[in-house]
Amino acid sequence: MDSTVELRPARQSEAVAISRLLADCWRQDYAEYLGGQRTEHLIATYCPVGRITVEISGSGAGDGWLGWLVADHDEQVVGAAAGGIATIGSGEVYTLCVAGEHRRRGIGGGLLAALTEQQQGRGAAEQWVGAHGPDDPSLPFLSRQGFTADAGQSSPTGIRLRRTL
Repeated sequence: MDSTVELRPARQSEAVAISRLLADCWRQDYAEYLGGQRTEHLIATYCPVGRITVEISGSGAGDGWLGWLVADHDEQVVGAAAGGIATIGSGEVYTLCVAGEHRRRGIGGGLLAALTEQQQGRGAAEQWVGAHGPDDPSLPFLSRQGFTADAGQSSPTGIRLRRTL
C-alpha cells in the first residue's frame, strides 16, 4: 500500500466525506449493475450524513458495530470500511470502498486487513460479506481476498461469502 496513506478510525468531522465517498463508489460500481433507481435507494438508505455521524460516534458501542475505518491520503478520505461481530466467532464486513482513482494500490486490502484485525481481536474465526449477485463488481476483489460463496446462505437477490480467518 502507498506509504502516504494512513489507515485509522474515522473522525466525527469526516462523516460528510465518508457519505460522499460511499455514494460515489456505489454509483460508479452499481448503477449499471443494479439500475439507477435501486442504487439511489441504497444510497438514500445507507449514506446519509446523519446516519454516518451517529455510526462514527457509536464506534465502541459493542461488538456488533466496531466503527468506521478510513484510508486518509493527504487529509482526504480515499477509502472507508465498517464491520463488526455478527454472531459469536463470526465477523461481518458491512461496507468497504475505495475512491476510483485510488484503487489497485492496496488500500482496499489494507482496510480489509484492519477490519479483520479488529474482528479477530474479538474472537472472530471467520468473516462474512454480502454481494448483490453473481455478477457483483466486488466479487473479483473478494475472491482474491479468500472469500468464497456459501450456497446455503445465498438467495436470488444476494450472495453471502465467507472466509476462514
